[in-house]
Amino acid sequence: MITVASVGLALAAIAEPAGSDVVTPHLNAPIVGIANGPSGSGYWLVASDGGVFTGGNAAFSGSAGNLRLNRPIVGMAVDSNGLGYWLVASDGGVFSFGEARFFGSTGDLHLNRAIVGIAATPDGGGYWLVASDGGVFSFGDASFYGSTGNQRLNRPVVGMAATPNGNGYWLVASDGGVFTFGDAHFEGSTGGRALNRPIVDMAVTSDGRGYWLAAADGGVFCFGDAAFDGSEAGATLNQTIVGITPSTASEGYKLAGSGGVVFVEKSEPPPVLNSPGNPGSNLPEAPFAVALPALALALLGMTLLFRRRRAAIDS
Repeated sequence: MITVASVGLALAAIAEPAGSDVVTPHLNAPIVGIANGPSGSGYWLVASDGGVFTGGNAAFSGSAGNLRLNRPIVGMAVDSNGLGYWLVASDGGVFSFGEARFFGSTGDLHLNRAIVGIAATPDGGGYWLVASDGGVFSFGDASFYGSTGNQRLNRPVVGMAATPNGNGYWLVASDGGVFTFGDAHFEGSTGGRALNRPIVDMAVTSDGRGYWLAAADGGVFCFGDAAFDGSEAGATLNQTIVGITPSTASEGYKLAGSGGVVFVEKSEPPPVLNSPGNPGSNLPEAPFAVALPALALALLGMTLLFRRRRAAIDS
C-alpha cells in the first residue's frame, strides 16, 4: 500500500517542504468526490462549492467554484475521452465543462430526496443522476433500467456506478446494501454486516464483474473479481474518506479524503528473479551468480596445472 496526497492541483495549493511528496490544497469547502481519467494515471477531485482539482495527467476544464450555487455539489463524472466532466448538485443541477455536453438536469423539478451522485454512459452521450431514496433520472443516451425509489430502504443510497457497456448500473446504500439494474450483476454486499463507519461510495472493475465499496474510515470491501489492494481502516486519519475510483484498468484504487488527500492503494507484486544480464530483469545482476562460473573455471584450471606439475615430477 502506498499513501500519497493529491498532487498537480489545478487551483491554489500550498507545497510542503522540499523532499516531501505531499501537496496540501487550500480548500474553501470539503472534497465530496473523485473521478478517474480514461488512462487511469490522472484524477479529478471536486469540492462541495464546485471547486475542481486535478492530479496526474488529468486536464482542468473549469469549475463552479466562482458560481453562486443553489445547492452544494455532491459528485462528478468524467467524459469518455477525459477532456471534460460534469458536476452535479444536491438539487440535480448539472454543470458541464470541457467537451462534456449538457443533456438535462432535475434542477427545476421537485425531488422527494436529494441527489447524491452521477454516472456517465461509456460514450459520454448521457448520464444518470441518483437520489438518496434510490430514484434514478436518466438523460441523453442513458437508459432507465429501474430504481429503488418506490422501495423502503434500510439506509439511504449514497452512490451509483454504471456497467462498462452502459446497459445497467449499481446503487449502493450507506449500510453497503447493493442494488442491481439492467445487466449489472450482484456480487455481494455488506448489507448484513456491522460496519464501523458507513459506506460512502463504490467503484467497478474494468470488466464489470466486481466492485469495491469504500467506507468513511477508509475501509474497503471487495466483491466479485475486485482485488483487495489495501485500505486505510485502522489508520489515524484527519479527514473522512468520501470516494473511491480505480487507479488503472487492472491495478489498485484511490481513496479521496474530504481534506483533499488521495490515498493510493496498490499491492506490490513479488520481485521477478531473472537470469543475470536479462534485458527484462528488474533486479541488479547478482554478483555471486556472475562469479560462480568464473570461479569454477579457475578451479578447473588450477586442477589441470597441478596434475601437469605432478606428472612432470613423477617422470
